[in-house]
Amino acid sequence: MNPGAGGPSDEERLAQLGYTQVLARRMSAFSNYAVSFTIISVLSGCLTLYLFGMNTGGPAVITWGWVAVGLMTLFVGLAMAEICSAYPTSAGLYFWAHRLAPARSAAAWAWFTGWFNVLGQVAVTAGIDFGAASFLGAYLNLEFGWEVTPGRTILLFAAILLLHGLLNTFGVRVVALLNSVSVWWHVLGVAVIVGALALVPDRHQPASFVFGEFVNNTGWGSGVYVVLLGLLMAQYTFTGYDASAHMTEETHDASTAGPKGIVRSIWTSWIAGFVLLLGFTFAIQSYEGALASPTGAPPAQILLDALGVTAGKLLLLVVIGAQLFCGMASVTANSRMIYAFSRDGALPFSRVWHTVSPRTRTPVAAVWLAAGGALALGLPYLINVTAYAAVTSIAVIGLYIAYVIPTLLRLRKGDAFERGPWHLGRWSRGIGVVAVGWVGVITVLFMLPQVSPVTWETFNYAPVAVLVVLGFAASWWLASARHWFLRAERDRAAVAETADS
Repeated sequence: MNPGAGGPSDEERLAQLGYTQVLARRMSAFSNYAVSFTIISVLSGCLTLYLFGMNTGGPAVITWGWVAVGLMTLFVGLAMAEICSAYPTSAGLYFWAHRLAPARSAAAWAWFTGWFNVLGQVAVTAGIDFGAASFLGAYLNLEFGWEVTPGRTILLFAAILLLHGLLNTFGVRVVALLNSVSVWWHVLGVAVIVGALALVPDRHQPASFVFGEFVNNTGWGSGVYVVLLGLLMAQYTFTGYDASAHMTEETHDASTAGPKGIVRSIWTSWIAGFVLLLGFTFAIQSYEGALASPTGAPPAQILLDALGVTAGKLLLLVVIGAQLFCGMASVTANSRMIYAFSRDGALPFSRVWHTVSPRTRTPVAAVWLAAGGALALGLPYLINVTAYAAVTSIAVIGLYIAYVIPTLLRLRKGDAFERGPWHLGRWSRGIGVVAVGWVGVITVLFMLPQVSPVTWETFNYAPVAVLVVLGFAASWWLASARHWFLRAERDRAAVAETADS
């Protein structure tokens, strides 16, 4: 991996890519990294799906699944980072696909990449803030005896989305500050929680339990199938790091800061998450008691059982704070993707979504579309008990398809790919092949049923959501968008391709 120096300024490079600087470029490299690290948020993803992990494979899959998935995610992130360095624009993945695909089909590749990215971004926002609502409900249950019901969880979910929408609308500088604070909140939060769980309890689970205990409460008879399903907890946590790419138009030295933000957010989260999961799993006092917790959140029960009520509640607030930081950053990144995609006319009512506030120089309408779309994805929880796992599956599928399409196209382009100042050198092809293969596996895997028997209440509706979005995007493409989407760019690329040949 080779960072470079010199070359055109950020604004000049953006102009070379066909865009005018509109957003305020006020983020440092650390701030760019902070957004992705905050959205990955091990205190959000690991803990909100911890219940899923306890039922789908148990401690062994929670522990080893994290190690394996973290390694595979690093391959995906490295491949993305190299492309980000070459094309540092908030359009991100779909723009990369457009530049890397053959001229005649470039617009189609970009169109579908963008739609998968939008689907994944909205689902990630839904998953993060729904998880925060679940943990906030658990805290209210402990502190005030507030009964946790699906309806009340949805109300908390809506309130949190409203808060994050308002912060991203009126508190732009506050959001930037909170993203930087969030990094230290997560690092210190993990250290304090794991330290307390290691030192305070009189009893800990043996290593054989943490690294070898297999639990299957899914109803499926195949242990291999359950192990594979259990990887969702880790893979969902490792989402959202494309935020570093979407924030490049607001970042100084974007062609190196963006790719570094992607890779750094993954490996630091990999380490922090492993420590966090070991801390919680070693500290389980009663496995069945945690599963049956009236709070609906086993990690909350683990904290209470291991540390006592007062300390457990205080550390639960640390977790909730991290989840709120995470959701806030997700709305920020999601809105930038929506802004960029609508700037190219790819969303219904695009003229609305790519408007920029003259006061804050941020895409306010896109912020509210991000929040509203996330709320819509979470509403099936009112009738479907596996809705949260389905939303996280949608997030993984949508995002990782969008993540890997540019890598696939980059592999097809071979030596014709013009590297940016940060690149993988001779490792590029091998890393890209592993990344594409892994995404192919998880795309199929997380569309499969997660609980047996399959009923309307346990149905994994991820395939339905993916097919609806894909069907809408395909229909619009065939009916209209193929005639105008990125047409000027496509015509210029076709001329250049003809000249080269």
